[in-house]
Amino acid sequence: DLDECAASPCKDHQYCLNTDGSFSCKACDASCVGCTGEGSDKCNTCASGYMKEGEKCTDIDECNLPEKICLKENQDCVNTSGSYKCVCSEGFEDKDGACVQT
Repeated sequence: DLDECAASPCKDHQYCLNTDGSFSCKACDASCVGCTGEGSDKCNTCASGYMKEGEKCTDIDECNLPEKICLKENQDCVNTSGSYKCVCSEGFEDKDGACVQT
């Protein structure tokens, strides 16, 4: 079997999987920028919103950072994978960019 992966035939956001007589390109984990294999422990570098924790790239919980990021009144921070979003607190709704009581 010829190792086609030695020639790095895959795109930047993929890793190469050598198979008998062929190869396939697989997508890197969402937490990675470039990778050498499957999973968040095979990242070349961590994607934005992720940090290296031990061997893995893990999500940064922006909502638990010391500095508040959702600054509008009656607004809550919701952590998402690799990011966050600011939403109006329960009992409030977004009206022209402000959270007003419903």
